[in-house]
Amino acid sequence: MAFQKMYTAKATVTGEGRKGSGKTDDGRLSVDLSVPKGMGGDDGPGTNPEQLFAIGYAACFHGALKKVAGQSKADVSGSSIDSQVTLGKDEGLDLVVDLTVTLPNLSQEEADKLVEDAHQVCPYSRATRGNIEVNLTAKTA
Repeated sequence: MAFQKMYTAKATVTGEGRKGSGKTDDGRLSVDLSVPKGMGGDDGPGTNPEQLFAIGYAACFHGALKKVAGQSKADVSGSSIDSQVTLGKDEGLDLVVDLTVTLPNLSQEEADKLVEDAHQVCPYSRATRGNIEVNLTAKTA
């Protein structure tokens, strides 16, 4: 099956990259960007790309989780995703993502399987697979 566009997000960043501002073409999101102290910045009031990626990945993963849960009739009510995106240095700058998925109504075995199934279908997981480290943890309480 050929790639079929469903939605395209459009955004523009101006200024000095991580010290600039960004906005979407539809005006729904407009953010100032600041560099965290850990990266040598002033830790200003703006957000940063890692925070935006953490929210985006968690939201996408939660959608994938709900999809696979619906297919397997698993009870994911009360579920949540805690996401951490870490920027660090190795040979260059790299990202590491840690997703902790809380599934209070499932056994550990069911939760582990559901999280792995979601990881296989989540577009963010598919896009990052083999490119960055993604660590998954399933919690049942």
